[in-house]
Amino acid sequence: MTRVSRPPTEAILAALPELAPYGRDAAVLRPERGRPDRGSSSIGGPLLWPGDEPWPECSLPDVADPDGVSATAMVPVAQVYRRDVPGPWWPAGFDLLQILWCPNEHWDPPAQQADVSPVVELRWRRAADVTSPLTTPPAPSRYDEDGFLPQACTVTAERLTDFPYREELPARLRPRLEELVRDTGDGGDVITRLAGWKLGGWPTWHLAHPVVFACGECGTDMTLLFTVASDAESGVVVGRYGELRLFTCPADHSHPFQADLH
Repeated sequence: MTRVSRPPTEAILAALPELAPYGRDAAVLRPERGRPDRGSSSIGGPLLWPGDEPWPECSLPDVADPDGVSATAMVPVAQVYRRDVPGPWWPAGFDLLQILWCPNEHWDPPAQQADVSPVVELRWRRAADVTSPLTTPPAPSRYDEDGFLPQACTVTAERLTDFPYREELPARLRPRLEELVRDTGDGGDVITRLAGWKLGGWPTWHLAHPVVFACGECGTDMTLLFTVASDAESGVVVGRYGELRLFTCPADHSHPFQADLH
């Protein structure tokens, strides 16, 4: 992943003060190949998983198995401890976020999942509750692409303030934001496109019109929880070197999430 210099939040707001009400906390997770253990925040590393809890499997139809008869074990995508990345995205009482997916491409998955992408499983935990962790999780019996098998990486979190894509702002602010984006960095959008693996913040809509996902349980507008990025360090590739975003209900973390491939 190419690192592009981004001005400090103070400089962005000095140039466009009206952006301040729209800022959201975000943490970009910088992956580096390593050997994380289950007590570490990681991408593609081992998970702190209860030994008596079944490991997630996927038996949904996919490209290789259109009948969906052969279940395969899911693989770890990310594990984040609250102590490493504190922020407003944590539900009360939980200190561990785990994300897994089926390493196969699904053309027509259930409604909450994204088409033509892996099927995702999300778990919130209290790390102290896992007293007898699983030592050897099952490996997947099949997978479509190496890009769906994240390489084990340690992560370094960089806390930033994220700003929305211009089409999510009032019309009067859009030309000034577009001008600020054009005049900043190396010509790329480093204001509203926080590239990479990310907790919180705003989704970017540079390839499609903005979409607001409503919670299927209560109708509340969902917010971005996590972004899975295509990058060379983790070896992950989703879509056409794109992003897989997970949106959750801010009113109740137990309501079903929504996945979106961009």
